Amino acid sequence: MYPILRHIILSIVFLTGLHWCYAQENPVVQRPIPIIQDSGKVETPVVVTQEALVEQDSTAQDTTKPKAFLQYKLESSAKGYNRFDRRQNTLTLYDQAIIVYGDIRLEAGKIIINNNTGNVYAYGIVEDSTNAYVQKPIFTQGANKVEPDSIIFNKDTKKALTYNSKTAQGEFNVVAEITKKVNDSVFFMRNARFTTSSNPENPEYYFLARKIKFVPKKKIVTGLVNMYIADVPTPLGLPFAFFPMTNERRSGIILPSFGNDNNRGYNLTNGGYYFAINDYVDLTVLGDYFTNGSYGARVESSYRKRYKYSGSIRFLLEESIRSERGFSDFAQTGRYNINWQHSQDANASPNSRFSASVNLGSPDFYRNSFNQTNQSAQLINNLSSSISYSKTFPGEPQVNLNTTVSINQNVNTNTTNLTLPTFQGSVSRVFPFASEGGLKKGIIQNINLQYNVRGENRATTTNDNLFTPDIFKDARAGIQHSIPISTNFKIAKYFSVSTGASFQENWVFDTIDQTLVANESGNQVIRRDTISGFDSYRTYSFNASLGTTIYGSFTSSNPEAKIQAVRHVIRPSVSYNINPSFDQYYERLLREDGVMVSDEERFFSRFEGTLFGAPGRVFSSNIGLSIQNNLEAKVLDPDSEDGELKKKQWIKSLNISTSYNLAGDSLQLSPLNLSGVIPIYKDVDLQLNANFDPYALDANNQRINTFNINNGGSLARLTNAGARFNFKLDSKDFEKGAKDEDDKETKVESTTLRNGGRADDLFGDPIDPATGNFLDDEEPTQQDVDLEDSLYRFKIPWNLNIAYTFTYNNARRQNEISGNSIMLSGDVEFSPRWSIGGNTGYDFVGKGVSFTTIRFQRDLESFRMSFNWNPIGVNNSWFFFIGIKSGALSDIKYDQRRQPDPRF
Repeated sequence: MYPILRHIILSIVFLTGLHWCYAQENPVVQRPIPIIQDSGKVETPVVVTQEALVEQDSTAQDTTKPKAFLQYKLESSAKGYNRFDRRQNTLTLYDQAIIVYGDIRLEAGKIIINNNTGNVYAYGIVEDSTNAYVQKPIFTQGANKVEPDSIIFNKDTKKALTYNSKTAQGEFNVVAEITKKVNDSVFFMRNARFTTSSNPENPEYYFLARKIKFVPKKKIVTGLVNMYIADVPTPLGLPFAFFPMTNERRSGIILPSFGNDNNRGYNLTNGGYYFAINDYVDLTVLGDYFTNGSYGARVESSYRKRYKYSGSIRFLLEESIRSERGFSDFAQTGRYNINWQHSQDANASPNSRFSASVNLGSPDFYRNSFNQTNQSAQLINNLSSSISYSKTFPGEPQVNLNTTVSINQNVNTNTTNLTLPTFQGSVSRVFPFASEGGLKKGIIQNINLQYNVRGENRATTTNDNLFTPDIFKDARAGIQHSIPISTNFKIAKYFSVSTGASFQENWVFDTIDQTLVANESGNQVIRRDTISGFDSYRTYSFNASLGTTIYGSFTSSNPEAKIQAVRHVIRPSVSYNINPSFDQYYERLLREDGVMVSDEERFFSRFEGTLFGAPGRVFSSNIGLSIQNNLEAKVLDPDSEDGELKKKQWIKSLNISTSYNLAGDSLQLSPLNLSGVIPIYKDVDLQLNANFDPYALDANNQRINTFNINNGGSLARLTNAGARFNFKLDSKDFEKGAKDEDDKETKVESTTLRNGGRADDLFGDPIDPATGNFLDDEEPTQQDVDLEDSLYRFKIPWNLNIAYTFTYNNARRQNEISGNSIMLSGDVEFSPRWSIGGNTGYDFVGKGVSFTTIRFQRDLESFRMSFNWNPIGVNNSWFFFIGIKSGALSDIKYDQRRQPDPRF
């Protein structure tokens, strides 16, 4: 017994001394603190440092420390346990194991580190309760992240081998059976699938490549690759492929779209090259070619400098050919369009601003362009372009300067109006008699004036002569100065008075002389001769107005009455305007021999036809009368249980106005104008207008100086009237009337739910679109909600826009409805990914259907599909498109179109 006991004691002492020596050489080892969980199980978090993994000698050395074989500090932890096998020199981490080594982070259910070979093995673990493979490895290095089923990694060579790895690079999700990491920048894969689908486990489509070389953030180079849709292989394949994966802009080829046009034959469109010039500007060059000889070219460029400016410019040129050369219906037409949009950042220069909005081109470009897919653009009647620069000089007073170049093209009349340029300047309003503190009281201190100047060089030409010198042949130029002076004050506390006067001086550089001459057939005609030279004229006018506000109110004494209060606001006003006669600028019309035409006085002004027109020759002194009305009430809110009041407008405005000419000899009273805005439903307003003429008509339907009532008629004749309204309805408008969710035991229909008058019970519970029955009132589960969001909806969102216009004319006893039309547009979203919409209208006077379009849109997750159809009229056309949403694969698409028949 004694030898055995002595051997045990010596062994204990030796092991204790060995442990003490190991602890002295590894002083940084952290001893775990047991953590008692609620179940009573002891969990021991483990932190292992580099020094803990240093390979130990059997004999401790006093003068030499072992050299660490790890380049970086290796940190690890695990929720379950850690085991260090000294014989095999391995460390095993289990359950939520994590190791960090430099920029490498590895997470897994189980990690084994072999210090002899430098290999790191990572696996998932099998969950006992569900028998599921969980805590799969997640390997992260820098910005690259890989999620395989298992991984082998060597910490010395940094090479790795992963199985069933998943990684995301830009817009791509890549899943590979086996991935070999050669270094930080090169991966080789076998049987890899890459897709832009958000669900790489079950993608709608993917590309299967047998071999791949993958360089993160740069490129994917593959061998044989073909496309799968819903796991079904397609004949779309390539012997090799190259996919750029950079986040930066790069120059490259833009693949064209292939199509067939009934008028021009087969075609390749929108193919070209993209130039990434620098970080501020790019350039795109595209071309179109048709087998009948038609062609087109397009150059586009976008530019942007942060906090300075941004914009884009586009130039399109097309040559369209119809029929064959030599046939009678052969036609060749050229078209162009220039579009430039430029905007300046508001913070770039607070006191100056430059902007441009140019849309210049051939009149028939939008209607006949073979590269125009926006169907509504075929209705464009005007092309407007403007380039402007403004400058503000702060101070007191403030000076504002603005110059604008504008071009307006009417594509129907083939006319173009140009202002090259327009100059405007103004000095802010000045109060010369205000007090030093700026307080303005009374008629004197409120006197204010300002100065405005405007100069124009205006020309009218045809679109064919737009870029020829002839555009300035009949140009008109002039400068107008104006100084308005005004003041305001109160009378008897309740009446507001404002008065003002305006002085204008007009400078022109051409005047027109008129002479009565005989033409070849002997008839007397007026010959107009343009006289070049500076000339000017001055005009002035005076105005005054008196107004007040009258309030009428009613308050109910019954707290349960539906109408609790009514307020009527009346704003009457009287105005006076006087415009002197400037007959000094008029002269008699003479014949060539200097003899007057006849005893009847005929006058003309040399300023007729100039830029600002001739001054008025007729003295006028008018008194204007107007009354504005507004009627609103406070009513009990039927949706409120606490009896809250709601403001409701019964009449938004009802205006009556007329005027009387004190200086006139006849027809002194102007027609009575009536206009109003009446709410009819929520945000829907009915706009009304009508004119009533108090004077009668003669046998030639001309106004005479006889009141209509004295001529056997009514007090006034209705000369014209109009009504119009537009409103929008959508499914949300009816959700407010839904039944209270707390009261789900009854199906009794309340009057509140029926106020909308809907027979399909849109105010009640949602209806199953498949069966027409009420849906179950039980609270839906999360699974039901997810299914509803992804496949179908109990409530189908929809919207409807309605616009109606009615016009009646009877100024000359024509008694006709000149306009009566309705326009409809709307959308229905049958599911979160499927919507149908369109617009149409009908003209009841012209008895025809207006421009009509029908559109279908389908979101196919990774794909987008749309169909736009104009089924009737001269613009009959359609456009179909299906393609991948991702910008990286935007060239993978299919589109077909039928263009409208060209109008030459």
